[in-house]
Amino acid sequence: MTAARRRPWWVLAPVLIATVLLTGALPADQARELASRALPVLGLVAGLTVVSEVCAAAGLFDAAAGLAARAARGRRWVLWVLVVVLATASTAVLSLDTTAVLLTPVVVVLARRTGSAPLPFALAVLALANTASLVLPVSNLTNLLADHALRASDVGYLGLMAAPAITAIVVTVAILAVRDRHALTGRFVTPAARPVPDRPLLVVTGVVTGCLAVAFAAGVTPVVVAAAAAVGLLMAARLRHRPLTVPARDLVPWRMLLVVLALFAAVEAAHVHGLGRWLGDLSGTGTDLGALLRLAGTTAGTSNAVNNLPAYLALEPAAGGDPVRLAAVLIGAGAGPLLTPWGSLATLLWWGRCRQLMLAVPVRTIVVQGLLLAPPVVAAAVLALALTA
Repeated sequence: MTAARRRPWWVLAPVLIATVLLTGALPADQARELASRALPVLGLVAGLTVVSEVCAAAGLFDAAAGLAARAARGRRWVLWVLVVVLATASTAVLSLDTTAVLLTPVVVVLARRTGSAPLPFALAVLALANTASLVLPVSNLTNLLADHALRASDVGYLGLMAAPAITAIVVTVAILAVRDRHALTGRFVTPAARPVPDRPLLVVTGVVTGCLAVAFAAGVTPVVVAAAAAVGLLMAARLRHRPLTVPARDLVPWRMLLVVLALFAAVEAAHVHGLGRWLGDLSGTGTDLGALLRLAGTTAGTSNAVNNLPAYLALEPAAGGDPVRLAAVLIGAGAGPLLTPWGSLATLLWWGRCRQLMLAVPVRTIVVQGLLLAPPVVAAAVLALALTA
């Protein structure tokens, strides 16, 4: 029964990929180009997932949770602020997928150990994993896809996106603070520090995680760094004879990655057969505020429908090579896909982490938070872009 229930959500993915390739719906040249852009993205996610599993086995999440709890000194609102700062910094430097994979377990464990309701803390991580992903090129994989085009136009990413990125973060935090104000009141008793299961491995995972941050910020190819970190940490865990928290067959979320690859293929095939022209007509032209809102809104809607990565690929031509319009596409693809669990890969990873941690998050909860956040965050970020670009 369990297998029957699980089969429909992923087993059609390889069928869809084979269909678009064998029928010629996706021509070979476009398929190769898509693979060159999509496979490194999925490889990065796979590598970061492995890194997070070894970190969990080493006790890094528990150690980080204990440090944050002590720093808050019993004040729940301070604890929430620390989570917000950590989620923002992690997303900016390590990417939104890293935040979803590495930080979600830390926050859920932290909330439970301090007697706080874990859902508001986890939802804050989910929100900032998306809306704080406009800060650096490495913050979001769509940013990496766009950075090459911006460089070709002799436009610096930071100068173009600084105001929209800061605005998106500020608006997100303000809305969450108002919504969750009652859950953040009161004090808690700082929990006793837990024994470290394997201190040498804990040190190794902490050092590797720090090196990941430095390498990503320095612009080293993300998939290469993630793969090296994953292999190195797996070897360290094996040398220390430390069992992982999941079976080896589940270390890499291959079913989910297969589904995302199928989405890439389907959208690219549709793009070849007229989707691009239709989306171009829908998104309009121009760089005034109304035109930018229209383009960002179209991108956000498409992202929520099919996932932000294929949505970005479909709407990138609608920017027409204009850096300001490309920035609007990035805002829609980065801060907009909050309404559906599949809107961004980070949301899917976050949702999977919550299930592993026995934290039930209904689809309705994700949709309601998305409706609360996405419209004002995207609109405010686009306004900041129009005022400063």
